[in-house]
Amino acid sequence: MGQEPSKPKPGTQLQVIGAGLPRTGTSSFSLALSILLDGPAYHGGTQATLGPPQEMRSWITLLQHWPAKTTSDAAIVNKILKERLDGYVGVTDCPCNGLVPELLELYPDAIVIATVRDPQAWINSMQTVSHAAKLWFLYIVLLPLPTMRHFTAYIEAMGKQWEELYGPQHIDIQHWHTHVAYLERVVPKEKLFWFDVRDGWGPLCEMLGKEVPDVPFPRVNDGKAIEELVRTMVVSGLTRWAGILGTVGAVGVGIWWARAGW
Repeated sequence: MGQEPSKPKPGTQLQVIGAGLPRTGTSSFSLALSILLDGPAYHGGTQATLGPPQEMRSWITLLQHWPAKTTSDAAIVNKILKERLDGYVGVTDCPCNGLVPELLELYPDAIVIATVRDPQAWINSMQTVSHAAKLWFLYIVLLPLPTMRHFTAYIEAMGKQWEELYGPQHIDIQHWHTHVAYLERVVPKEKLFWFDVRDGWGPLCEMLGKEVPDVPFPRVNDGKAIEELVRTMVVSGLTRWAGILGTVGAVGVGIWWARAGW
C-alpha cells in the first residue's frame, strides 16, 4: 500500500504473479514491476481499499466461490480474475497470493515471484496489522463510506481463504512455512522465484531478463501507509457520521417544532 490505485492498460498481458505474503514489501515490488515491465501492476490492498467499491465487492464474491467446488464456481472465479487483472503487467498481495494455481491456468506464460523477509519480523508486523483490521467498531465507523463499508466482509472473506490454505492457526512461523510449501507444491520449479526487496534491482532484473534501470529502487513503508489509511478512514467515517447525525437531529428538532405549533 502507500500508492494510488493503478488503472489497467488495454492489451497488456499479465507477466508476473506476485505470490509473497502481505507485509513482505509488496508495494515496493509492485512499483518495481511497473518500472521494469512498463505497465501498471495490481496491488491487492491498494486497489481494494483505495479503488472504487466494485474492487472490494468483486473479491468478496470471488472468495465466496473459492475453492471452486463446481464448474459454476470455477467460471465465476476465472471471470472475476480476468475482469480485475487483464490490462496489468503483474499482480501482488492478497488475495491473489493465495490464488496461484488459478492464475497460472489463466496466464500460463507468467512467472511466479514470491517476496520474502525475515520470518519473525513478518510475524510481528502481521500480528499488528491483523489486530487493527479486526477492531470491533470498524464496521460501524466505516459504514457511511462507499468502499470501506465492505471492509469487514472483505477481511472475513480473506480470513476464510487463509484458513483454507494454512489451517485454523495463528500468525506464526508455521504459517510462513506453510505458504512456502504451498507455492512449492502448486508452481513448477522453473517458474518459481524468491525475492527480497532489500536486494534492490539486481536479482529482480535477472529474473525478468531486464537491464537495471537508471532510477532508485522504489521503497514504500507499508506499515506507515496502513496506519495512515486506517487513521484517514476512521476520521472520514466519523465525519460522515457526524454529518448524518447532525442532519437527523436537525430534522427531528424541525418535526418537534412543527408538532409543538412553533
